[in-house]
Amino acid sequence: MLAASAITTLGDFELDVELYVTRGETLALAGPSGAGKTTMLRTIAGLVTPQTGTVVCGGETWLDTNADTNEPPERRAVGYVFQDYALFPHLSAWRNVAYGLPKGGSREVRRRLAHAHLKRFGLEQRAEAKPHTLSGGERQRVALARALARDPKALLLDEPLSALDARTRASATRELAVTLATLDVPTVLVTHDFTEAAQLADEIAVIDNGKVVQRGTADELAAQPRSAFVADFAGAVVLYGTARRKDQLTLVELPDGTTIASTDDASGPVAATLFPWEITIGAETDDDTSAQNRLNARVTSVTTIGNRTRVGLESHGQHLAAEITTASADRLTIAKGDRVTATWKAAATRLIPR
Repeated sequence: MLAASAITTLGDFELDVELYVTRGETLALAGPSGAGKTTMLRTIAGLVTPQTGTVVCGGETWLDTNADTNEPPERRAVGYVFQDYALFPHLSAWRNVAYGLPKGGSREVRRRLAHAHLKRFGLEQRAEAKPHTLSGGERQRVALARALARDPKALLLDEPLSALDARTRASATRELAVTLATLDVPTVLVTHDFTEAAQLADEIAVIDNGKVVQRGTADELAAQPRSAFVADFAGAVVLYGTARRKDQLTLVELPDGTTIASTDDASGPVAATLFPWEITIGAETDDDTSAQNRLNARVTSVTTIGNRTRVGLESHGQHLAAEITTASADRLTIAKGDRVTATWKAAATRLIPR
């Protein structure tokens, strides 16, 4: 098990994070840039020393500021994959991996072990290749092989997919997910992408402004966000207004005076959240709907990926995104600048007090 805590000043805010990860589990530290994610990762690795903190892994204490214990990075059994992979450009793939092996042993033994690690990632045939001749996905796998070569007690991944182009990222994500599922060590992954965290991690700790604001599985965070920030980060639509109870519904008055309904019980300032795929798009004159909620909106963007189309919308200063089938988008002939209606059911509207 890996347990770590850190309290330290970062610019104009304070990092105050405590986390734990069990063997074989992957925890994603996810959130916006500058929130303190990488600083926490570097604290575990020994590259940063917080004002107050502890790091304990596999029964070994690597950091305890109160006891004046602070093991240097080379004495912490961690595998670290940097954002840009940090491969030595003048060394071949196998020599990069060999660099991560424990010291000692003949050159031939180290070469054989390095080749074995590369074979695990399907790269044995690329053992003599220099980093600049490798694809982005291959460089990532070499960096991962090097990190695992030292038989670490914990694996740390800092934005491992950010250096890849969009075409490579999908396959690299699948390969990395398979690898992480086979590991028997605690893994901490840093990312600013909720989808990436959901694909790779068992649990996600959402961090903002130096604090973990919610931790749980991807499904839990998306279905039961504790704040508008978490809802927005998880990909939900977030609308702000003031709630009051009426009959069996809660009515939320938006800043422009428009009212939407929810089956949740709430009063006062709230954030109303719903998933993009719960929104139906129709012509502005279309009144044939049983949904309780209806907003007139202007299309700000249309993005098609495969058989799904995401439609960006703006309604009186509030921004929404609807996700519909590409067939539906084609039928409606939606284009940027069009006036449409966005409708959804009251039961789909979740309310979070502000």
